[in-house]
Order: sequence, then C-alpha cells, then structure tokens
Amino acid sequence: MLQVYDRVLTSQSVPTLVTLLGLVLALYIIMGVLDFLRVRTLSRLSHWLDSGLSPLAFRSWVVRSLSSTNPGYRPVQDIGILRGFMGSPTILALFDLPWFPLYLGVVFFLHVQLGLLALAGACIITIVALLNEWFTSRSIGNAAQADIIESRFADQAHKGAESVLSMGMLGNATSAWVERRNQALYFLQRGSERSEVFTASSKSFRLLLQSSILALGGYLAIKQEISPGMIVAASIIAGRALAPIDQTIGGWRMIKRARLARKRLKEYLERDNVRTGVGVKLPAPQGNIEVRNVVKNSFLKDPPTDALYILSDVSFDLKPGDGLGVIGPSASGKSSLARLLVGLWMPDRGSVRIDGATFEQWDPDDIGPYIGYLPQEVALLSGTVAQNIARFDGDASNDDIVEAAQTAGVHEIILRLQDGYATNVDDALSPLTGGQKQRIALARAIYKQPKLIVLDEPNSNLDADGDIALANAISKMRSLGSTVVVMAHRPSAIASVDQVLMLNNGRVVEFGQKADVLRKVTRVASVV
Repeated sequence: MLQVYDRVLTSQSVPTLVTLLGLVLALYIIMGVLDFLRVRTLSRLSHWLDSGLSPLAFRSWVVRSLSSTNPGYRPVQDIGILRGFMGSPTILALFDLPWFPLYLGVVFFLHVQLGLLALAGACIITIVALLNEWFTSRSIGNAAQADIIESRFADQAHKGAESVLSMGMLGNATSAWVERRNQALYFLQRGSERSEVFTASSKSFRLLLQSSILALGGYLAIKQEISPGMIVAASIIAGRALAPIDQTIGGWRMIKRARLARKRLKEYLERDNVRTGVGVKLPAPQGNIEVRNVVKNSFLKDPPTDALYILSDVSFDLKPGDGLGVIGPSASGKSSLARLLVGLWMPDRGSVRIDGATFEQWDPDDIGPYIGYLPQEVALLSGTVAQNIARFDGDASNDDIVEAAQTAGVHEIILRLQDGYATNVDDALSPLTGGQKQRIALARAIYKQPKLIVLDEPNSNLDADGDIALANAISKMRSLGSTVVVMAHRPSAIASVDQVLMLNNGRVVEFGQKADVLRKVTRVASVV
C-alpha cells in the first residue's frame, strides 16, 4: 500500500505496479502455505494430545469410580476441551501476540507519535483484557462445577429410569434436574454477559484507534512529516499489531475453559492411584490365598470404635481347588471381603496375598486375567455377548468363549437369542433378563479358567435351573484347580463348596469344613 501510494501514483509507472502485484502475489502464497502448516501442526498436536492422554485418563476414571473422589467428573471431557482449544483460532491469536512488539516497532519507525498512539491503545486494550479476566473467572469456574453436578444427576436419572418412570418420579426428577441446570446456566450466562461487554468494548476501541491513527497520520502528512502512503501503512500495521489482543479478548471464555480443564486434568492425573506394580513380572499365580488379620475401616475418617470397622481381624487360608462359602446376615462384610480378595480395596491393616504377593506387588494387567469376579450388581459393557464373556480381549478364541458359556450353563440361552453370541447387550437396548445377564457375567468370571474366582451373591437373579448350573460351574472350576469363594445368602449358592466362613459385624464367627460350621450355626440358632 505504501509503495502504491508513494511510488506508483506519483510515477504513473504500470511496470512498477505489475512488479509490486507479482511480489505481493508471491508473498500471499507463502503466507497461505505457512498458515496451512501452522493450522495443520496444531491439528496434529491436538490429536497427539488426545490419543496420548485419553487412555490414561480413562483408566484413572474407571479406578476412581470405586471412591468418592471427584464424583461425576469425566477427564475425557476436559481432554476434549483442550483439543478443541488447540484447534481453534484463539490459540493462533496467542501465537501472534509475541509479534506485537515487532509491528509496534514498525509503526514507531514510521513516526514516533504514531507509535506512541498505538502503544497507548495497546495498553488500554490490555487493561480491558485483565478486567475481563477479573470479572469473569469466578463465574466461569462456578459454571464448570455446576455443569458437572447437573451432568451427574442426569446420568443417575438415566440409569435409574425404571424406578423414575414406574414410581411417578419423572416430574420431580425433571424439576430437580432443571434446578441444577438453571444454576449452571446462571453462572455461564453471567460470565458470558460480562465477557460480552469487554469484547464489544475492545473491538470498538480498536476500530476507533485505527481511525485515530489515520487522523493523526493525515495531520502529520499535512505537516509533511510523513508521506501519504505512510498514513495507510501505519493504520494497517497498527491494526495488525492490535488484532491478536482483540482476538484473545474475544476468545477469553475459551481460554479460561481450557485453563480450568488443564488444571482439573493435571490435578486429577497427579492424584492417580492406579497401581503399576514394582517393575518385576511375577510368575503366574496358582491360587494360594492367604488372608491375615485383615482390618478394613469404614469410609469415615479415623473411626473411633470397632463398631465402625467394615471388617476386623479376618484371617484364613485357601489352596488351589478349595471352595469357600462366606455366609452371614446383611451388612456383615461379605461384599467388602469380596472386594478385598480381588484387589478392588486394600486393607487398612493386615494383608491379602495371592501366592505370597500382595496386590500392590502385582501389575493389575498381569494379575487381572487370573481373577474371576462376579459382583452383586452385574454390569455388562456395550458390545456383543461374546465380547463381554471374553472381557473384550481382541485375541480371544471362539473355543474359549464357548467353553466359558457352556461351563456357566448359558450356552443354550445365548443360542436362542436373535443374534446368538453377536447379540448386543447395551443396557438401553438389551434383550437380556436379569438372570441372563448374571449368567453371562458368570461366564465372564470363569473365562479361561482363572486361578481365583470370587462370586458375590451369584444366584440372586437365578431360577432353579440357574442354581444347578451355578453349582456345576463351581464344581468344575474347583476340579480344574481354581480357588472359588462364594458370598451367599441362599444355601443353594454354597452347594458345591467344602468350607464355610461365617461373618457377623465384620468379624469371623466360624470357619472350617462346611458340615461342621453349618452344624454349629444350626445348633446356635435352635438354642436362640
């Protein structure tokens, strides 16, 4: 622009104009290539960030589901926020900010007064940006927290849809969700409205500043201190210098969200409690279980009395092929013992060892295939029946899957499904009954004959045929050398075990051969 005004128009030279046009064309092509490379680089970096962090965040999130830490928080969503930010125009504005002194220096080179005016304008726009941060940070942070609470309530209502709909809770649940949603929207809207004021003010001031530079340039041209071409050049360059600041203010909400997401994600992963083993790969376990003086406190901090212990001084030994039935009234500690035996919980005192090693000494991915677990609340993952039985092992063989299903007595049931082993068991569309899910979960627990099998109320949804299939499965797994522990309320669940442990208030009341323990329990009950 400066050359056209100061050289071409005064010389009336068409060749000079054509040369300048060719030069500009080449420079714009270079700029386009560089912009493409910059955008492509950021796009690849955002993909690399997502693919690198997502598996770690997902593993951590699944493990944390066993605790009350950050309930409802989903780290993968924050990774999505970071990825979106890295591919947005806002981050390009941040990369353009360091070039501001260079552009400002060019304006100073054209004329000191023009440079001072641009510098003053930049200071005002920077102050606007700081005020924007000051007035919106708390609202945006509160909005993010409220959004997590609202999302968690919505997920709970979705999972409990049967209870919500059958008991007429839909209206009340909707009102409760709307209340939480409105709170999130309130904080979000308040932060947005404040940010909108600063964004509009910054944009208007930047345009005013460019016009002011034009006016000052015109005045200096009248005084013959600069050429007419410098008027336009100063305005364009000053606008280019101030544009990243203006764009940064306009994208401040996205910057703030990305900063909060990064902070949450960093803190979440730094507190990661996924066990990673001790760096030494232990030999495959054989199923020798040693429980010594295990104490598990309640979730209350520093419980003052034994009454708040979930389990207290529990000890027993099992060897491969043993079958243990754990009985006792509700809340006696059976499910807690099951979680300790499979490594979901760690004892507060005492130890649980498999072949002499505690769970802290095992890598979870190494010990997991040797453990079978059927919890009280059966949860199948979205996928086919075969995938669920095979624990989503991509290298699983059909023979192993079918063998597990046959041992669990669910093979014929699966064949009667419309798509057989390819039937999708997504909770929202699942054609399976509660009993069928439990038997498929049993097949998953005994897949590839694990060395330790823990079944928590495995017949709670089973009929008589299911009870028979369960007893046969336990007998077969024991004959193959697996150690089987069954937490039971119904006597049929312990038909195929040879030992019984009775719990009451978290303490061992009796432990020994099944016939002896049941005889003692029956005698005590008759006396009472």
